[in-house]
Amino acid sequence: MSEISNQHSQINNQQSSWFASWFDTPYYHILYKDRNYREAQIFMDNLTHYLNLPEKAKVLDLACGKGRHSIYLNQLGYDVLGADLSENSIAEANKNENATLHFKVHDMRETFEDKFDAIFNLFTSFGYFENDEDNLKTLIAIKESLTEYGFAVIDFMNVHQVIPNLVPEEIKTVDGIDFHIKRYVADNHIIKEIDFEDNNKKYHFTEKVKALALEDFQNMMDEAGIYLLDTFGDYKLKKFHKNTSERLIMIFK
Repeated sequence: MSEISNQHSQINNQQSSWFASWFDTPYYHILYKDRNYREAQIFMDNLTHYLNLPEKAKVLDLACGKGRHSIYLNQLGYDVLGADLSENSIAEANKNENATLHFKVHDMRETFEDKFDAIFNLFTSFGYFENDEDNLKTLIAIKESLTEYGFAVIDFMNVHQVIPNLVPEEIKTVDGIDFHIKRYVADNHIIKEIDFEDNNKKYHFTEKVKALALEDFQNMMDEAGIYLLDTFGDYKLKKFHKNTSERLIMIFK
C-alpha cells in the first residue's frame, strides 16, 4: 500500500517504493500467512469456469507473490506465468516451476512480449503507485498483453464497504511477533502503518493503496481503450452492490 520507511534498511533510491521493500521482507509473509487460500481456490474455480478458458490456456498471474495461486491455476490445467516485482517472492515461487508453470520478476507497468488468454490481478494488487499515470500504464500494459480473445480480471477491495468498516487499531500476534497495526484514510489513500519488534530490532512499514472506486476504474479504462464486461461483488461471483459487497471484481478486455 506506498512510501515506506524501514528503520532497519533505509531506501535512498527514489525509484524504490514501499511495496518494493515491504513485500520483499519475510515479515510481510508472516503477517499475512493466515489468508484464506481455500476461499481463493474457490474464486479461481468460479472465475475460470465463468471465463470458459480453453484447455491449456495461457494465464498470467500478475503480482503473484510466492505463487500460491499460480500453482493452483497450473493444477487446473493451465499454462501459467506468475510475475511479481519482489525478487525474494519469485525466488521462492521458482521452486515450484515445471514445464507449464514459470515465474519471473516483472514490473506490472511494462507490457509482456508474450500474449495471454487471461490475466489475473488478484487480492488488491493494484493502486500502489504514487502517480495515477502509473495505474493507467498498468491497465494499458494488461490490455496490450492479452490475446485478441483474452480476458483480464482485477480483484480489488470495495472502498465503499472498506472505508466505513476500517479497524483503526489492532495488535496481531503471528509467530510470536506482535504487529501493531493502524489504519486510516488520507489523501484518497487507505493507509496501514505496521510497527513491530523482532530480535531486539524495531521495524516500521507503511502500506498505502489508492482508494479507487468502480467509477475511477471506469474512467481509467475509458482512457486506456478498455471495455469493462462485468463486475462481481465476491468470490462466489455474486452481483456487485456498491455499499455492501466485500470485493470489486472487474472482468475486461
